[in-house]
Amino acid sequence: MTLRLGLLAAIVSLLPMVAGGAEPPRRAVDVVPGAVVRWDARPGDRCAKAAESWEPLGGACYFGVDIRLAPGTLEVALLRDQARETLLLNVGPAPYHEERLSLDPRKVTLSKKDQERAKREWQEVAPVFDLRGPARFALPLAAPLAGAPPARNFGTRRVLNGEARSPHGGADYKAATGTPVLAVAPGRVAFVANHFFSGRGVYVDHGDGLISMSMHLSRVDVKAGQEVRAGDRLGLSGATGRVSGPHLHFGLRWRGATVDPSVLIGSTAHLVAVPAVP
Repeated sequence: MTLRLGLLAAIVSLLPMVAGGAEPPRRAVDVVPGAVVRWDARPGDRCAKAAESWEPLGGACYFGVDIRLAPGTLEVALLRDQARETLLLNVGPAPYHEERLSLDPRKVTLSKKDQERAKREWQEVAPVFDLRGPARFALPLAAPLAGAPPARNFGTRRVLNGEARSPHGGADYKAATGTPVLAVAPGRVAFVANHFFSGRGVYVDHGDGLISMSMHLSRVDVKAGQEVRAGDRLGLSGATGRVSGPHLHFGLRWRGATVDPSVLIGSTAHLVAVPAVP
């Protein structure tokens, strides 16, 4: 009887492997907030994160690590051959510096009226970040300025008039007022804003959940719903909204995660690659 039970247990333990239902061992990679992870995929695979799954892009799954994430673990997956291969992203401390700025006190400690305006404006733009659809871009992305200088300040934790704020979710490009601001990839203008914080801004939907944001513009040259190509002019840089001087604030959200634009523009050398299984 004991021999039969032992044999039965051994057979049962082998069934998931025979049926292909066993989940492969978990792997892990180290990342920082703002990073983008690239995981090679095969035809027929799907990428997955939380309750969402989608088709790979150019033979790979890409996962953004939001700049606001605290140190911890983020789980993503690759769906392959009716199995789920899990990847753990070990999110480390943000490596970005702190910056102290002095601004008009009225734009730091907001009046009730300005608070209500900022809340209303966020509610206007929030649905843009939920947009999905077929990818209309390839990596790397083009630069948002011709001959763009190095981007600065992504992830910087700003202290405004002595008060700590959330990490800076975009890259700042030095640009005199009137510098043409360009689309970084094909897409559709999803929203045109004139907001308290970001001033005049253009939000472009590039498909696959990738949204680009160009802010503080002095002039906007496109309309919501307009189709654009990489290199098309969206407007002119400026100093509208809450700023200390003229520049371009350029941001990227990929499937809801605010990521460092520099890892996707001009080169993909700074993507976090998942090592292949030996």
